[in-house]
Amino acid sequence: MNRIPGDRHSGPTRRALLTAGAGAALAAGCPRGGTPGAPAAASSSAATPTAAAGGITPGVMTLFKDPGYNFNGLLALGASGAGAAEVGEVLTAVNTINGSGLTAQTYVKTFRALGDQLLKAPPGAPADGRTKQFRALRAAQYYGQALFFVLGSDDPGSEEQLYKAGRGAWDTFCDLCDPAPVKANVPYGSTPLPVWFFRPDTSNTPRPTVILTNGSDGQNVDMWTYGVPAALDRGWNALVYDGPGQGQLLFVDQVVFTPTWEKVVTPLVDWLSARPDVDPARIALTGLSMAGDLAPRAAAFETRIAALVAMPGCLEPWLGFPPEIRQILTPDKQETNDIWNKEVVPELPPDAADVMKKRFEPFSVPAMLEARQGKLFTDFYTPATRIQALSITDVVGRIKAPTLVLDYEGEQFYPGQPRRMYDALTSPKDYLKLTAAEGAQLHCSPMAPQLHCEVVFDWLQKTLPDR
Repeated sequence: MNRIPGDRHSGPTRRALLTAGAGAALAAGCPRGGTPGAPAAASSSAATPTAAAGGITPGVMTLFKDPGYNFNGLLALGASGAGAAEVGEVLTAVNTINGSGLTAQTYVKTFRALGDQLLKAPPGAPADGRTKQFRALRAAQYYGQALFFVLGSDDPGSEEQLYKAGRGAWDTFCDLCDPAPVKANVPYGSTPLPVWFFRPDTSNTPRPTVILTNGSDGQNVDMWTYGVPAALDRGWNALVYDGPGQGQLLFVDQVVFTPTWEKVVTPLVDWLSARPDVDPARIALTGLSMAGDLAPRAAAFETRIAALVAMPGCLEPWLGFPPEIRQILTPDKQETNDIWNKEVVPELPPDAADVMKKRFEPFSVPAMLEARQGKLFTDFYTPATRIQALSITDVVGRIKAPTLVLDYEGEQFYPGQPRRMYDALTSPKDYLKLTAAEGAQLHCSPMAPQLHCEVVFDWLQKTLPDR
């Protein structure tokens, strides 16, 4: 933002802009796995994502009137095809929440209770291993749903505990898989990366392998929905991991996102390449949601990546914030934080404040710890500059691996960026937009993850054929 020297009376104008524009957009919420900004398209409009998308979730596709909650509900519903949710459970939860009145509190309470219920025995006979396995997977999904909104509930301090409940359910599911994934800790700085290595069998046959990279606020269960079964069914291995700013590294170890994602992926490639059941010449990398920025960044420097998929392509995550929020950031830390604390925060609606807490926590440990106390962070400058540093516009041309860039009709978080990435690539490349006619609209096709996986893995099979 360019400020005129001596313009000390611009606060009311900025506050008016925030209340009418960014405040309204932020209050709409933001989906799990989404952009580190608010859910509005990168424009000066105050329209909500649903309005901006022109009614892209008609009829029964609108579970909640609020587009942020609706997106999360659609993610849960779509996960049913992979066994990571149950249609009846999700729709019953939706009815319960709407009947009680949609708030962060009712959403968290309902989905957390559903997760708790699924870790108990089902009605009738005692649960066998298969039943326990997939009840745990669904529990992980529902805990993840609750986790996303817990900072806006009346118990924000339970965030780490809620994460651990979801992580425990995920590990229970993994332990009951046949074969169970290999669990390991891959060296990364002073905090190792937890990994789950899924294999079709234990034969040690060298196989193509896909590294599945999550976005901002995505959970391990999302990587199951968006890749693991599709990989196994095709005879591929699949690696799921928590990187900085994600899962265990964020909520427990308190390690925030890094812009140099190649430093995260390189030790993963090292670990995989040392395994006898991995074909080191056929290691692919996918990035879901904000990882559509992270994975291409890694592939620009880690040349052992043989194929790359950006889902969707993203060059500048900072553009996911409304312009009124982006304009708060100036080159000067003190000036930026004065604008934030004196001019913006006093006028920020409570729902918008909750969204900002959630969206900034993966980039600032103090912001996360303050949010767990029900407080809004005071240092805007530090996490904002970290988000801004995720821009990969200057390195995307270095990518050598064949690349598939996905886009989505009604893409509400990175509109236009997938095509920009495709145009900037100099490697062999393909671009595909998934549409509403296929039920695959919106960021990451929340209602069509099976179609999503078909597209991605058909492309990977073609790009890295059997040798």
